[in-house]
Amino acid sequence: MSVTTIHQPAHREALWELEAAFERGDLITIFGRCTVEYDGRAASTLGLGRRLVILKPDGSALVHTDENQQPVNWQPPGSQHHAAVRDGQLRVRSVRSSPDETLDIRFDAVEQLSALSVSGRRQLSVTGSEADLRTFLIDNPDAITQGFEPLATERPTDAGPIDLFGRDDSGTPVVVELKRRRVGPSAVSQLQRYVDAIAREVGDRAVVRGVLVAPSVTDRAAALLDEAGLAFVSVEPPSSPAADVVDSADEPTSTGGRSVAAEPPARADERE
Repeated sequence: MSVTTIHQPAHREALWELEAAFERGDLITIFGRCTVEYDGRAASTLGLGRRLVILKPDGSALVHTDENQQPVNWQPPGSQHHAAVRDGQLRVRSVRSSPDETLDIRFDAVEQLSALSVSGRRQLSVTGSEADLRTFLIDNPDAITQGFEPLATERPTDAGPIDLFGRDDSGTPVVVELKRRRVGPSAVSQLQRYVDAIAREVGDRAVVRGVLVAPSVTDRAAALLDEAGLAFVSVEPPSSPAADVVDSADEPTSTGGRSVAAEPPARADERE
C-alpha cells in the first residue's frame, strides 16, 4: 500500500498533495485546526478547533473530534472534493448537487496530512446475517415449532413486511420475527404489530401465533412476550457455507443525506 504523509506542511504544500491524492483516488486524512460550515437544507457552523477530516475516494467526507465514534459533520458518497488556498487558509470543500449541499472546511494550520492507497475496499464478506437465519429456518422449520410450514418471506402487511410467515400443523397463522442479535422490548412490540396486522386481515377473532427468533432476549422482553402470549425461540444465525459478498459498487445510494441500508451519523445541524 502506498502511503504519503507530511507533517506541518505549508498550505501550498498541502494543496499540492491534496490535488495529487484526488487524482490518484486515495483515501485522505487531514488533522489540524479548522472551522467547519455546512450549508444545504439547513445550516451549521463549528468554530475553530483541532479536528480530523477524512476524505474518501467515493466522495464521502467525515469530520471527527475527540469524542464519540460518529462524525460531527459529514457528506455522503457521491459528493465532490475540492481544495484551494484562499485568504491565508487551506480550504477543503465537499459539494453535493442533489440536493444542493456544501461542507466547507477551512484550516488555519495543518499538523498532518496523509494520503493512502487503500486496497480490498470493494468486497465485504457477510456471515451470520438475518438472511442466513431465514434460510436456516426455511430448511429446518421445526426449529420454530413442530409442524411449521413456511409460506412466505417479507410478506407485506399494513404494519410492514413480515420476515417469515407460515402456518402450524393445525393451520394457525404463524408470524416469525427474526433478529441476529440479543434484543429487547422494541422487538416484542414489532412482532405484536405484525401479529395484530395478520389478525385484522383474517378477521373473525382469528388466533394468530407470534414467534420471536433471536440468540437471546432481555429479561424485560421475556416478560413482555409472556404477557402478550408470544413465543421466543433461541437460535444463533449460522455462518454461510460461502459468505455473501457485498461489492461497494452495488451499495444502496444515499437519499436525502441518509443511507437506505443503515442509519448514518447525525449531523451537527441535525438535518432531516
